Amino acid sequence: MSKLSEALQSQKFVVTGEVGPPKGVAIQEMIESCELYKGRVVAVNVTDQQSAVMRLGSLAVCHLLIDMEIEPIFQVTCRDRNRIGIQSDLLSAYVLGIENILCLTGDYVTLGDHPQAKPVFDLDSVSLLQAAVQLQQGRDLAGKEIQGFPKFFLGATVNPGANPLEPQIIKMEKKVKAGAQFFQTQAVYEPKKFEEFMQAVKHLGVPVLAGIILLKSAGMARFMNKNVAGVHVPDNLIEEMEKAEKRVDKSIEIAARLINELRGLCQGVHIMPIGWEKRVPAVLDVAEL
Repeated sequence: MSKLSEALQSQKFVVTGEVGPPKGVAIQEMIESCELYKGRVVAVNVTDQQSAVMRLGSLAVCHLLIDMEIEPIFQVTCRDRNRIGIQSDLLSAYVLGIENILCLTGDYVTLGDHPQAKPVFDLDSVSLLQAAVQLQQGRDLAGKEIQGFPKFFLGATVNPGANPLEPQIIKMEKKVKAGAQFFQTQAVYEPKKFEEFMQAVKHLGVPVLAGIILLKSAGMARFMNKNVAGVHVPDNLIEEMEKAEKRVDKSIEIAARLINELRGLCQGVHIMPIGWEKRVPAVLDVAEL
């Protein structure tokens, strides 16, 4: 059983982190960032060609994290591989000691640095969950028996700030039915609205980790409000960032405050530092985690 699974079952307030592989093979900075997570988070997501930008592979980085005694969460998107490749990667992950899988449909290629690439999308996040469950039952998607059964802890994502929210809840229900055992959310900046979301999905009985993205500036907050669906940074937080003499300190304070406001509403938080991994320990210190 993965440490993440054990932690969520124990009813502890769980913290997970995230790292993006480099665009290339210079991994030292990434390794140093990952070291900051040791002893502070239960597991670390490794993004899979995030925003459709070509990078070092998630599977390889997950293996490096295991060597560092950090539990990885292998993000798998459906954009770049067909069902043969995806199932093979899932089996490969298990053989390498990776149990936590976050199943994603993936961003469209036009958002990335290879807009001329051919998208695959043979599966989506729901059918990817179904494929992983079927492998655990000893058969592939073609119905053929496999030799040895993998064991995964399967996760998915949800956007609690989507408007309208109902389609997200319906999709979340489908993901749970398909095999999702935990959820990580898009960034949350409005705890009251998040509480309403949690009440609406209470019947699903699945652990939810609320997303925390550190605000680097007021400009970043405005950009997300304009360009990231389902994310809304309230005016008061933008004003705090704008007036702050020490922007980094204010960002840490806001993130820690949000974490503490979310305690009791969900099973934990998923911190997405987006290059600010070195700030995560300070966030957790201020939040007294």
